[in-house]
Amino acid sequence: MRFPKRFTLLASSALVAGGIGFFSFKNDDRFFEIARNLDIYATLFKELNLYYVDEINPNRMVKTSIDGMLKALDPYTNFFAEDEIEDYMTMTTGRYNGIGALIGQRQGKSIVLMVYEGTPAEKSGLRIGDEVIKIDGVDIKARKEADPGKLLKGQNNTAVKLTVQRYGEKSPVELSVIRDVVKMTNVPYYGMINDEVGYIDLKDFTATASREVRTAFQELKGKGMKKLILDVRENPGGLLNMAIDICNTFIPKDSEVVTTKGKVTEWNKTYTALNPPLDLEMPIIVLTNNHSASAAEIVSGVIQDYDRGVLIGQRTYGKGLVQTTRELSFNTKLKITTAKYYIPSGRCIQAIDYSHRNPDGSVGKIPDSLKTAFKTKAGRVVYDGGGVLPDVVIEAQTPTPIALSLTNKGLLFDYAVKYRHEHPTIKPAREFRLTDAEYADFAKWVADKEYDYTTQVEKDLGTLEASAKKEKYFDQIQDQLKSLKTKMSHSKDADLNTFKPEIRTLLEQEIAGHYYLQKGLKEASFATDPEMKAALDLFKDMGRYSTILKGKQ
Repeated sequence: MRFPKRFTLLASSALVAGGIGFFSFKNDDRFFEIARNLDIYATLFKELNLYYVDEINPNRMVKTSIDGMLKALDPYTNFFAEDEIEDYMTMTTGRYNGIGALIGQRQGKSIVLMVYEGTPAEKSGLRIGDEVIKIDGVDIKARKEADPGKLLKGQNNTAVKLTVQRYGEKSPVELSVIRDVVKMTNVPYYGMINDEVGYIDLKDFTATASREVRTAFQELKGKGMKKLILDVRENPGGLLNMAIDICNTFIPKDSEVVTTKGKVTEWNKTYTALNPPLDLEMPIIVLTNNHSASAAEIVSGVIQDYDRGVLIGQRTYGKGLVQTTRELSFNTKLKITTAKYYIPSGRCIQAIDYSHRNPDGSVGKIPDSLKTAFKTKAGRVVYDGGGVLPDVVIEAQTPTPIALSLTNKGLLFDYAVKYRHEHPTIKPAREFRLTDAEYADFAKWVADKEYDYTTQVEKDLGTLEASAKKEKYFDQIQDQLKSLKTKMSHSKDADLNTFKPEIRTLLEQEIAGHYYLQKGLKEASFATDPEMKAALDLFKDMGRYSTILKGKQ
């Protein structure tokens, strides 16, 4: 893309030596204000540098000020400094030079949270739960400023030496890992759910997303797939062209996919399917949730607009904005929101109005009264301004307070590390189940751990007590409140038993992930996944499937 002439004029007029010059644009008050404020900023920065009591870091100061300015626009317009370009490239390509492990901080320790399949980390024997103590002799604990993620990256075919403390081992374990190009897959899992239903888990839209989806689809079709579940839950989106190509997999060549419209009219464009599709007939169900965003919403919205498949799950996030990357000086970049996108029915699914902010700076969602009705190819009514609403809505599951606490405190993770050490092998992830005795062992193990929580009932009682005191009713009802508090006060031991099915399921998934990595996490969830269950039930009733697509449900 190219800048319009007026942007080129301003950029070419800028002075960088001795501050930023002052410009006069008689015919354009906006450009006068831009030039005026840039001059003020340069003067202010000069004074800070000369007279502030402590030394300032120019790079950090400017980055902070730019981030603050962009924050007033939308969350997707971002500046990337020169030292962040590698992270930017990883974000767009899904590739980086490293070992293929996710390191996170847990209670001041650098813990391996995930090892990705087929990477140098897995080949070297690195395990989930290992504590990284040293990287190439650098003591991670002693060097608080050291970033383990950056230390693990480096040139291909170079070795990095890791010293890790492994659960159950008295002495640290030394590992030598040969760095390589690590490709974070867009499709971390695909497989056959049963004899005729295939499943593709699409988690990102980097540069190889379309190829990965097509490869998975063709392999599954070769294994007898007659119906497809495409899962875009928890998919934050990514490259627009990948969304277009993936839609092209299931809709006819030359079909309209998406139109972008923004301030620079010469950039407006309608994108169509350029290639012959892989399949136009196979029944498709797309799983969505409120974290399905951007490119994931284009794919799900296009499938819905052409009545090509049924959507199941929760309303999507509602990000109908397009970003373009602009090259800036000194190898920096600006990712800027340049347009809104519109899917074939004509609707824009953008749910949040960033152009109109409340006095406190917050933004609200577009009200229902301002939403417009559109129609799919078959005449079904759909609406703009609020994400993509599935054809079959499944209420999102809310974890119980005890399950949430056990997860957030890392206790399910820690027990899985212990279990992995004590059990060299387990059954395949789809078949793995904890016995009652093993769950009882977990309950005993967690008994002396810190993971307290407050239930919603306890919160509501606290609110009631505060209101009673404020409105002078407390003396009249304090005995009843005390009695209710005593009855409703949670017992962790009792809750471990009451919510055993939920906790055991989460624990089984965590343990399966420690043995079988990402694939294990996914396969262990199939049996209790409500959206998956709804999809399989619908595929058993193709009459209802057809009725939904005809808008007659």
